[in-house]
Amino acid sequence: KQYTDAGELVPDDVTVEMVRERLSRADCAAGAILDGFPRTIPQAKALNQIFAEKDDPVTVVPYIHVDPEILLRRLAGRWTCTKCGHVFHTEFNPPKVSGICDFDGSPLYQREDDTEETQKRRIEVYFNQTTPLLDFYREENLLFEVDGDQSINEVQRDLIVAIRAVERSYPKTNWS
Repeated sequence: KQYTDAGELVPDDVTVEMVRERLSRADCAAGAILDGFPRTIPQAKALNQIFAEKDDPVTVVPYIHVDPEILLRRLAGRWTCTKCGHVFHTEFNPPKVSGICDFDGSPLYQREDDTEETQKRRIEVYFNQTTPLLDFYREENLLFEVDGDQSINEVQRDLIVAIRAVERSYPKTNWS
């Protein structure tokens, strides 16, 4: 929490051990889809090692690219219900009554780390650390890029296309 509150990424060794532990659970035996991991080349190499120990290769790496300015607008406008946890957005999914949850009438709050300054820093860190990772997976011919500026339905469609292609090509492997 101390890292995310400051807009920093969690150190690789901490993140890798959390992922290793999670992937060792029974509900991951048939495969896993990882969201937001890996974010660095050392994490990617560690993930390759984790799957090598299971004799299952990484087969596809979907990447949803969103323009940084659009990303900032999406992140900075999030509001969450204090009771049910539903997420609203001032521009893209506003509540019917400002500051009030549509579902239970509870007040909405904005997370402390959703300030524009923290989000700008988080986006900068993300792109600085992730760009080399994208190049790494591109060279491995594993990267599947999706335009995240599309509608939610179009992004979902493109991701399903990628997953189904992997299912046909690697029916007995885990995907990440």
